[in-house]
Amino acid sequence: MGALSNAVTAPSGTSNEARSQLIATLDWPAMREAVAVCTACGLCGHRTQTVFGTGNTRARWMIVGEAPGEQEDLRGEPFVGKSGQLLDNMLRAVQLTREEDTPTRQVYIANTLKCRPPANRNPEPAELSQCEPFLIRQIELVRPRIIVAMGRFAVQALLRSSEPIGRLRGRVHRYHGVALVVTYHPAYLLRNPQDKARAWDDLCLARDEARRHELP
Repeated sequence: MGALSNAVTAPSGTSNEARSQLIATLDWPAMREAVAVCTACGLCGHRTQTVFGTGNTRARWMIVGEAPGEQEDLRGEPFVGKSGQLLDNMLRAVQLTREEDTPTRQVYIANTLKCRPPANRNPEPAELSQCEPFLIRQIELVRPRIIVAMGRFAVQALLRSSEPIGRLRGRVHRYHGVALVVTYHPAYLLRNPQDKARAWDDLCLARDEARRHELP
């Protein structure tokens, strides 16, 4: 990527607006490379590896989570460990999968941050800001028909809302014209199993919205 890589990954010499415009031109291989070598915020000094995303890049469903945890940092894949197992179970319940399959049944999964915050702390605004152009470009390239935002920071990034998830869930929102449903993060559900029924309702809402548009 050369000079383009330097401008994208080390913004000290490039304005945030110019950097975002550059990222908006990247294809999948170039963006994956840019994320892998990114030093745009301090999280690069703590990661084992970046967590880019996984799934079918032509999937009709897109799951957006928050930030990688310890297991994600070690494996380089979002939603692994117990939270990943719960997510997989939730997806299977609505006939979706992250495994190799057709775009109509597979999901694409990405996080708001591509690096793990130390000790799994909450993402900081500056970190979210530096990573946001990558997520925006991923959504642009996938072109999903429906997005499920899981967790507070995913919701804030996509809806620009600081409202609690409990007030935002239960209805269909829009992200640049794409249907978006808000729900709890699987890690939260592991700590608060009483809300699993609400998360199931949210997935059913997303499924019904998909069916309303004659999607699987």
